Amino acid sequence: MSASGQAAPAFLRLAAHPLRWRLLTELAGTDLRVRELATLSGEPQNLVSYHLRLLRDGGLVTATRSSFDGRDSYYHLDLDRCAEGLAGAGAALHPALRPGSGTPPPVRPRRSRRLAALFVCTGNSGRSPIAEALLRQHTAGHVEASSAGTRPAPRLHPDGVRVLRERYAIDLADQRPRHLDTLAGSRFDYVITLCDRAREACPEFPQHPRRIHWSIPDPAAAGDSEQAGYRAFTRTAADIDTRIRHLLPVLEQGGSRHDRKPRVRQRPLPG
Repeated sequence: MSASGQAAPAFLRLAAHPLRWRLLTELAGTDLRVRELATLSGEPQNLVSYHLRLLRDGGLVTATRSSFDGRDSYYHLDLDRCAEGLAGAGAALHPALRPGSGTPPPVRPRRSRRLAALFVCTGNSGRSPIAEALLRQHTAGHVEASSAGTRPAPRLHPDGVRVLRERYAIDLADQRPRHLDTLAGSRFDYVITLCDRAREACPEFPQHPRRIHWSIPDPAAAGDSEQAGYRAFTRTAADIDTRIRHLLPVLEQGGSRHDRKPRVRQRPLPG
């Protein structure tokens, strides 16, 4: 049956605009603030904000208030929604273009040295150890995953430990938070911050690893009740797991074209 005369799928109408496509490609690798997107695109901030609103209305982009500066928001690209949109657009053109589904295989980087990834948040008690554990699980040990905090907590959050044990069969009961300064001089291919405050405080590392930011609210701030805390950590772990899955093809290629971003002021590593 001919599809002539039908309107283009909503995803195509949104993504086909040159500036919106540029915003999507910049957000595909890291969460960014509007002024950073304006700098990268070379367009006025009010114009970027307008097109970000259209992408948000279309469900492709979400925004979270920065925990470092409440006047700022970080924008995040929903890659699963993009995948659905692309699949729907292909199927609308011809049934033969409907993609199959599958789970990415374990990452085996094409190099003799294992890739090393460091996850950073403030306390190293929730988000970053969850990310470290999930990346190690997804890559079956082919990526060296580590985590640290700018101000480590005394222990891992019990709700995070419980969620990993019950939902992902990962035991972190014996792990303890570590300070970022203990990694001075270490070499990483990727440094991924999961906390807006940690992004501002994260230092430079030797040989300039690729920097990625995931703006993820602190699940420990969800409430004092046991139920609220567990639900918050469940949502956070699911979010991190999705982001890890999207990171796997980047690691498989051994690099990313989305590591370029405006520089933020960072303190040097202690000597």
